[in-house]
Amino acid sequence: MPKYRSAIIGCGSRAYGHANAYQHVYQGELVACANRSDTLRREKFAKTFGIPGYADAEQMLRAEKPDLVHLVTMPDQVCELMSMVSELGVPACIVEKPIACGVADWRLLSELERQTSTKFGVGKQFRWHSYLTNCQRAVAGGYLGEILFLAFSCGMNIAAQGTHIIDWAMCLNADAPIVQVFGNASGAAAFNSTYPGPDTTTCQVLFENGVHGQWTTGSASRRVSEDPGIYKHCRVAAYGEEGIAFFEEFGDCGVETRKMSEYSMLTSEADRVRNNERAQAGLTNAMFGWLEDDAKPVGTHLKRALHQWNAVLGIYASALSHQPIDIPFDPPDNLCEALRDALSR
Repeated sequence: MPKYRSAIIGCGSRAYGHANAYQHVYQGELVACANRSDTLRREKFAKTFGIPGYADAEQMLRAEKPDLVHLVTMPDQVCELMSMVSELGVPACIVEKPIACGVADWRLLSELERQTSTKFGVGKQFRWHSYLTNCQRAVAGGYLGEILFLAFSCGMNIAAQGTHIIDWAMCLNADAPIVQVFGNASGAAAFNSTYPGPDTTTCQVLFENGVHGQWTTGSASRRVSEDPGIYKHCRVAAYGEEGIAFFEEFGDCGVETRKMSEYSMLTSEADRVRNNERAQAGLTNAMFGWLEDDAKPVGTHLKRALHQWNAVLGIYASALSHQPIDIPFDPPDNLCEALRDALSR
């Protein structure tokens, strides 16, 4: 019998990925869902998974007393809901990325991270994707020799997918913190989108262990296929003295060294969905493991995600100042507005 009770706040399309992953989760079960704004969406989700649906998330948390909550909402709702989850003493919570969209929410959540007893993990589930973990093993096993450079890019903007791919890069680099960014940005249209930020960014990154990287988002990023879908071009590659390891969500994965070659390819959309569901289950299972052992936080814990967003804010400041920015970085409160205004001229 499952040991932990889980609930979902938000019943949109992404929530189905969180819920479907429970076919690979053996310590927990999904017991309830909540969606405030769309009754039909809530009723459909509840019926699909055979669980009660609530219009009020707080009521659900008080009634169901879950051990783990999945927050699968739009970014502008995250701060309020994370604060509520923390205040109600929920033991653990997975939050969809991005963890922040600006300076104010980054500050609020940084303070929450320092004070809360809730274990927050951010939904960068690809750390548990079998293709990316193959690359992790190759790097950790020394097959590439010393890592010299990381290249990571995505077709969407830095707020939408950029925080995903920096996490991919960090998991291939022993999670060494970022210590400096030197970047530029263009285009202000996406500031008016669900994921507000510049349309395109490019950045030189220096990690604490001396490894350098190139972080590119938007139209300037590498295309991994001829598919026009902008969300289908996420890629990370680690270059070492002895070879390369790379992963593309909608493409290939491979390890190529002087002594070995190993490649994996997607065979179908169903294959991609299955891999993604197993990756989501890996994150969920890791959250349950963290509940059982405080010394085993998930790799996408809130403090690391806030560090990654601080680097995003550093890129914004670098684009304005034309100077490298050391990380950690204390951003001015009007940073995002100043960048938007500069890119709109």
